Amino acid sequence: MTELKKFRFINKIEGYSFLILLFIAMPLKYLAGFPMATKVVGMIHGIFVFAFIYQLIMATEEVPFSKKEAFIFIIASLIPFGSFYNEKICSKKEITNQE
Repeated sequence: MTELKKFRFINKIEGYSFLILLFIAMPLKYLAGFPMATKVVGMIHGIFVFAFIYQLIMATEEVPFSKKEAFIFIIASLIPFGSFYNEKICSKKEITNQE
């Protein structure tokens, strides 16, 4: 498995964990009075954020991504649904690398 494919996989997981944190765990904490939801999901999401950054570094060495692209990936990961934008860029990059 290439580093780019690993990055795409981690990007998806990190993006979904962020959405779960925002739209499931946070409402459970603030609307249902269940603070354990954000502790558990937040910790899991944090692990995926570190994996995302590590895999971005590894993929940057292989592909390579420009500094601007890497910066865009990081900023997009902070925005809900930004991982889908990252996926779009990565799929184009993967097609270009295969040619």
